[in-house]
Amino acid sequence: MDVSEYEPSFLEVIDSLKQRTDYADLRWVEHTHEYIEVKNSEVVALARSSDMGFGIRVLYKGAWGFASSYDLTPDSIRGVAEKALSIAQASYRLMREPVRLAPEDVHIDTYVNPVRVDPFTVAIDDKFDLLLKVDSALRHPHIPIREVFMDLWRERKLFINTEGSKIFQNITHTGAGMQVTAFGEDMQVRSYGNFKSAGYEYLEELNLISHTDRVKEEVLALTKAPVPDEAVKDIIIAGDQLALQIHESCGHPIELDRVLGTEASFYGTSFLTLDKLGKFQYGSKHVNIVADATHKDALGGFGYDDEGVKAQRTDIVREGIFVGYLTSRETASILGQRSNGAMRASSWNRIPLIRMTSIDLEPGEWELEDMIADIKDGIYFETNKSWSIDEKRLNFQFGTEIAWEIKNGKRRQVLRNAIYTGITPEFWRSCDAIANRKYWQIYGVPGCGKGEPGQSMRVSHGAAPARFRKVRVGYKK
Repeated sequence: MDVSEYEPSFLEVIDSLKQRTDYADLRWVEHTHEYIEVKNSEVVALARSSDMGFGIRVLYKGAWGFASSYDLTPDSIRGVAEKALSIAQASYRLMREPVRLAPEDVHIDTYVNPVRVDPFTVAIDDKFDLLLKVDSALRHPHIPIREVFMDLWRERKLFINTEGSKIFQNITHTGAGMQVTAFGEDMQVRSYGNFKSAGYEYLEELNLISHTDRVKEEVLALTKAPVPDEAVKDIIIAGDQLALQIHESCGHPIELDRVLGTEASFYGTSFLTLDKLGKFQYGSKHVNIVADATHKDALGGFGYDDEGVKAQRTDIVREGIFVGYLTSRETASILGQRSNGAMRASSWNRIPLIRMTSIDLEPGEWELEDMIADIKDGIYFETNKSWSIDEKRLNFQFGTEIAWEIKNGKRRQVLRNAIYTGITPEFWRSCDAIANRKYWQIYGVPGCGKGEPGQSMRVSHGAAPARFRKVRVGYKK
């Protein structure tokens, strides 16, 4: 669908609202999603969906109003604009404190992420063939369940506001993965996969087939593996598991709407309160975390957020000190700052919320084997299996699909059902080594939940294996 046919009506209502409001913006969004899954050599899911619509936000005397519709006729567009304005006017009567927006430059731009092969033009039979080949390579008499999937997503979006910005974006994501299940003392799973901001060509880079033997060997080893002792040990966390650790114990608590309490009812608040900014020892001197939306190949990368703020890279933790939040134009103004571009909505019929971009732990200087060699008695954890964390993002427990015992500087036997627990700042302060850029990778998270009604957002995290001293470990009973 060509959005240009709707532009005259969009521009007309934005021009009308400019005369009667503090601020207004309009987002037209078209989503296309395709999901295919093969289980034990049979196609169990084949779904392609698309939707299109627009939403209008209005700020009237410091109060917000929002309305949306899938009806793109000129009369409907004008009606939605009037509805958004009337909601803002009603909100104004109940307003406690007016909203003030941080300043933002006017942007007229187009952003398209790099795509060599449009995944939605690839024949369905070719996609089936790829997944069935992976499924066949996973076959083993002692592995009764094999699952292989492909996930393709595209968002086309036009943003216009009363300040003069006009931005078009076209972003494509491609992902795939596999999971096998086997049984011993209990059920064990092993998986591999990832997501990237890219076209169908990413599946060659992901190369599922090349990982099938390892995945099978590891799940079978898990069925016979012992559980770890409950103890305090030095541990190393692989990059894929560390990505979720970053997501839950750093990404969510730096969302400034959580800190201010406006997102407290459904997903909790944050321990990183305003008094800690620039002062709090979040981690050790080795811990440097950034929010980086400028990655062109990451699920958390884009050109502009849903307030028309240009994508940027922002320090969150610098040499262990907490120095930055994810902000919107509204919340940034409270800090006397400009927005760092973290406002996004999952669809045209949802208001933008502060969401993670790509929250990355910067690499260190260590070789992985040297990190292992410096541990006398420890555990190496890889690939998330379970997690739990409190509403302030302080106390947590994570379990992984697989772990390995480390004895006298060597990685030894496989361990099953391994878990580690901690308190967020104590845990990150115990980090004394991070692997170098060679081991660093961006991991896609296609379903981060937030909001009421709920919104699922696509985010990402860059990480390399890292070492943590004196962490409590055990096993999931």
